[in-house]
Amino acid sequence: MTTEPRLLIRPDKDTFLAEENPFEAMMERFDHAAKLLNLDRGLYKVLRNPEKQIIVSIPIVRENGEVEVYTGYRVLYNTSRGPAKGGIRFDLNVTLEEVKALAAWMTWKCAVVNIPFGGAKGGVVCDPSTMSMLELERVTRRYTSSIIETLGPDSDVPAPDVNTNERVMAWIMDTYSMHHRHTVTAVVTGKPVEMGGSLGRREATGRGCMFMIREALARQGTSFGKARVAVQGFGNVGSIAAELVAQAGATIVAVSDKTGGLYNPKGLDVPDLIAWAKKNRQLAGYPKAEVMSNDDLLTCDCDVLLPAALENVITSKNAPQIKARIICEGANGPTTAGADKILEDKGIVVIPDILANAGGVTVSYFEWVQDRGGYFWDEETVNRRLESIMVRSFKEVVALADKHKVSNRIAAYMLGIDRVATMHRLRGMYA
Repeated sequence: MTTEPRLLIRPDKDTFLAEENPFEAMMERFDHAAKLLNLDRGLYKVLRNPEKQIIVSIPIVRENGEVEVYTGYRVLYNTSRGPAKGGIRFDLNVTLEEVKALAAWMTWKCAVVNIPFGGAKGGVVCDPSTMSMLELERVTRRYTSSIIETLGPDSDVPAPDVNTNERVMAWIMDTYSMHHRHTVTAVVTGKPVEMGGSLGRREATGRGCMFMIREALARQGTSFGKARVAVQGFGNVGSIAAELVAQAGATIVAVSDKTGGLYNPKGLDVPDLIAWAKKNRQLAGYPKAEVMSNDDLLTCDCDVLLPAALENVITSKNAPQIKARIICEGANGPTTAGADKILEDKGIVVIPDILANAGGVTVSYFEWVQDRGGYFWDEETVNRRLESIMVRSFKEVVALADKHKVSNRIAAYMLGIDRVATMHRLRGMYA
């Protein structure tokens, strides 16, 4: 079996693109699902193209008096099912191809869990770690004003993503509200609770992953009490998922962040790790575990692997060495298309990102509903409704996978694409 990156060939392009290209990876899965669905050629053309791609320049004056110009993106992939929904990330590695792929994933993700949103994504090419709080606010507000025509509770509703948080969402909401001369809380989700944010939103993605792992283990006739779990990425999603899974009885044998990994075959003390990471802003230096690399964590001896960092960490190079029986994709796009077949041949159950990490957008939907209604739920209600939607969606995906003898990933794509295509058929084409 080759370990070189597999080249993907688009039937309507003359160029060859590496498997790490996120949009091409998404489209390879899309093509497979579309073929199984016998998707009409016209609808195929519509669904493989984003509705709107925005590129803006973001000039700001830094605190030292220098002018800096950043590049920002916002892609609305498909809004046939409702307002566009998707996060905004601040990162030096943001590209238009990445944002397009993430917007497409959001489209299918919202359809998989059957909430009335389309898909979008945004990003600013910058390094937040080198910027003051005032500079971050200036970038956020200028970016918001540059894309304000697309934003709105009925058109495009952003949320936090990599290197953005509740504070950034508050700035976006305030900027939008000032332009519209009245407070519009439903224009973003992931806000502070005091501003109309939902209880349970911060924990929602990690909690959703916990529900998915529980259901996957049950299908294999086992439970958390017998599961050893490795978590790559110890940010909001990874740390909360690790904490909830440990509370449910699993043994967390490995965790990692950008500074490296930690390993203890007898189990790590997750609350202690969270306290250490909060105090030191990194896992490095933690004294109660062996040190391991991020790469080694992916292939360590465990039952469940939870990649909760960035894209393309499981590739055709390392997939053959993965020992986990279950992979729950807490991150967006952690597995390349080139690795899919390898994992499937090894009998590894993959809970794909567009299902596994949909807890965040599901509770974002709850937040949007609460803001628009002006009536807010207690956290128990939020978590109960989240569990109901996630478990139902898991069962729908695995039933489709069993019926068509395909992987969970392709089944999830089939479910999501079919729901979006159905909406297009019902609405017809405006001309």
